[in-house]
Order: sequence, then structure tokens, then C-alpha cells
Amino acid sequence: MNIEIEKRIGKNIRNLREKAGFTQDYLAIKLQLGGCDITRSAVAKIEVGQRHLYPDEIILIKEILNVSYEDIFSQD
Repeated sequence: MNIEIEKRIGKNIRNLREKAGFTQDYLAIKLQLGGCDITRSAVAKIEVGQRHLYPDEIILIKEILNVSYEDIFSQD
């Protein structure tokens, strides 16, 4: 995947998480409860584009943050 796209998606996730009032720890815990093997550190790496997202993580992030796929993948 293109590193600039990964950074943009990570920034979107960070902005959406902050808008929801969630910490990285909270998002990681919710993802763990949903069946993803992820840590707060991994969430931080996703948000800066240093770690790839898995499809199950994307689906759960969308549900946890109550956002659309367009919100996550927006290139604006």
C-alpha cells in the first residue's frame, strides 16, 4: 500500500477517534473485545501510518467509532 495513503487513513482514524472522545487504550480494548489481537501501541502505529490495517480491524473500527467507510478512507 502507498505510505501516503496509509498515513492519511491513520490520520482519519485518529481524528475520528478523538472526535468520539476515545483514547487509544479504549479503542484497542474495544478491538480486543471484538476479537482483534491488537495493542494500544499498534493503534498508535496505525494512526501514524506505520502499521497496516487488517480487514477485520477496519470493520470493527467503523462500528466502534460509528462512522462510515468513506470517513475512514477519505482522501480530503
